[in-house]
Amino acid sequence: MTVSDTDPGLRDTVRRVALLNLGAFGIEAAVAVAIGSVALVADSVDFLEDAALNLLIIAGLGWRPAARARLGAAMAGLLLLPGLAAAWTAWQKIGAFTAPDPVPLTLTGLGALAVNLACAAMLARHREGRGSLTRAAFLSARNDAIANVAIVAAGLVTAATVSRWPGFAPWPDLVVGLGIAAMNADAALEIWQAAAAERRAAREGA
Repeated sequence: MTVSDTDPGLRDTVRRVALLNLGAFGIEAAVAVAIGSVALVADSVDFLEDAALNLLIIAGLGWRPAARARLGAAMAGLLLLPGLAAAWTAWQKIGAFTAPDPVPLTLTGLGALAVNLACAAMLARHREGRGSLTRAAFLSARNDAIANVAIVAAGLVTAATVSRWPGFAPWPDLVVGLGIAAMNADAALEIWQAAAAERRAAREGA
């Protein structure tokens, strides 16, 4: 499927996705700080990264293939930010290894899941249209939805264990947070490979 550089449908879709991600970042970051959740910290930074990613896509839609390939490589780097945020938060939490409140953890995960499913649905028909650019946005939204399911599961497991096994209760949040980091690293590799393919195609077509 080919999408025109000036396709207004794609531009409008990406703009709406960026705004949704900005709003979700503000809400999730506030909850993450309030309850001390590694998973929500990683996911909130992921929302901010997604907003920046989609704004860059809007800027790059009219660029030549070689320029889009360079932008795709930069986006691969952006996908690593949530992982770095999760690692930093996990390191800080080692000194105070307590479980986050499972109720806001679960409810925030459900809200984030709804946002990401909406974004993934909006981007799905464009995911193959502009190489590394729209594929980056689609993969990011898809990975976020998967991460949100894991966050909800972590909240439920924490709720079930916080009274009976308080020593175990902090682990689900920590494991999910680090899992988000690993998943985004894998997506970054996919986008880097797509950008490299675009660079090769641009050289061959020159």
